Amino acid sequence: MLSYPTPFTPPTTEDDKLSWLRLIRSRRVGTVTFWRLMEEYGSADAALAALPEVAKAAGVQSYEPCPEAVALKEFKAGKVAGARVICRGEPAYPQALAELADAPPLIWAMGDLSFLNSPMVALVGARNASSLGTRMARKLAEGLGAAGITVVSGLARGIDAAAHLAALPTGTIAVMAGGVDAIYPVENLKLAEEIAAKGLRISEQPVGLSPVARHFPLRNRIISGLARAVIVVEAAARSGSLITARNALDQGREVLAVPGHPLDGRAAGCNMLIRDGAALVRSAEDVVEALAMRDAQASPAPRQTAPRSVPPAPAPAQAARPGLDWRDMAALHQQILERLGPSPLAEDQLIRDLALPSAAIAPELLTLELEGRILRQPGGLLSRSE
Repeated sequence: MLSYPTPFTPPTTEDDKLSWLRLIRSRRVGTVTFWRLMEEYGSADAALAALPEVAKAAGVQSYEPCPEAVALKEFKAGKVAGARVICRGEPAYPQALAELADAPPLIWAMGDLSFLNSPMVALVGARNASSLGTRMARKLAEGLGAAGITVVSGLARGIDAAAHLAALPTGTIAVMAGGVDAIYPVENLKLAEEIAAKGLRISEQPVGLSPVARHFPLRNRIISGLARAVIVVEAAARSGSLITARNALDQGREVLAVPGHPLDGRAAGCNMLIRDGAALVRSAEDVVEALAMRDAQASPAPRQTAPRSVPPAPAPAQAARPGLDWRDMAALHQQILERLGPSPLAEDQLIRDLALPSAAIAPELLTLELEGRILRQPGGLLSRSE
């Protein structure tokens, strides 16, 4: 987790929130970069003032941060949509999400904010779900809701929609890939409206933004980041649900899966997860039992002696890289992007070309992937998305 030279405090005024929004919406500034800038410069205003020179040092000329008018327009659009912006560090911002190294600086929310501070479990799976899969999703969501657990999912068709619908009476959170008001797929419009009325919809993306492919992995890290556990109901061997499961493992969350028939391609991902150590799920009781066992195993741990304002360290893949300041990181990102193009390049070859240790390059590749600037393809291949 990033450490701050002074105690971290959230924005306290509308002007502060505007500066945060301008910084995170500035070109080439993703979540990891946002927190590095905040660490180095102490405030969003100072980071915004420094950005042109920092960009110039990284080889980017004539750089301009996000204009104030653009941020004001987004604030106005959020107000018109009935959404509220919540910044990291505010009471309504979920603690589990705040502990991530790449925590969204701010999220837009529509609905009942109290669900953000309730116990949460994510339930995800295939869009082309089978009848049995959707029935299982409904059964799990109803059981979790009866146990006082809020169900988190991504508002996709199939398993996500079934889980949200079943959890509406007890509490559900939909994490949007696009803007909090941009409903995708359109067939879930009525469900999305019911979630805003009875549960909660959230997004880190600009209000009104239609989702594109690179937004979905970013959304998936929030789904897993909110939850104590992630349950995969149906998933192919290569699917977004497995990305969510991988995020969950990186974030220290419990991963559980519903088994399926070996000949059903929609069960291949779940069966692989179980083979690799995920807990097998037959009912909501299995989930509650797994969470209770995890809590029991964690309880004998010695008390943390560090101040409570310092969050626990994240998984290694997400950790801040010691000795790599903002300028070094920006320069390395530029070198990586210069060597990548539309044609895929093997990651091993890229590392050899850069003549740097793989341990120094791998975290930056993850950052660029999360920011949507590079694409990872099967076989260890990388390409540039821009």
